[in-house]
Amino acid sequence: MIGKAMALAGGLAGAATLSQYPEFSQQYMQRLAGQVDALQSVVQDFDRSASANGLTRVTALDELQGTAFLHARKADMQNTFARFDLLSGNLIFLRLASPMERIAMPHRFADPETFHATWVDFRPALPLTAEGGVAGALGFGAGWGAVSLLLWLLLWPFRRYFA
Repeated sequence: MIGKAMALAGGLAGAATLSQYPEFSQQYMQRLAGQVDALQSVVQDFDRSASANGLTRVTALDELQGTAFLHARKADMQNTFARFDLLSGNLIFLRLASPMERIAMPHRFADPETFHATWVDFRPALPLTAEGGVAGALGFGAGWGAVSLLLWLLLWPFRRYFA
């Protein structure tokens, strides 16, 4: 009886936790879009400067050499281009996905900076949407299953004493 109560508590905790995923994902996407917009501005500015001087992005990057500062600036810009490409790709996938599909895309929420900023400002909300209900049901099942499995594993060596 105690095991079922603990499993129920685990299920309810899982439901409460995972039901917040759709709202968190929405807020993450808004922050991600802001990140992409800011990076796009930097990328476009660099590309305009390169083009105005008859250079491509690659040749402009190659010209950033000769001093420690220019080498550091080149590395910064290469990191900016890579980050822009990664975040833009994630944003495209997330925008094309329905809220239900986003439940299966936690790997698209992998930018630590954006994730942390979203988490700091996140406030739980009552999930009154279909995706909130599905996420809650998945969380309930995961929580119930995790607690049940943990109890089964802990009590397994003592099963012959309770039989």
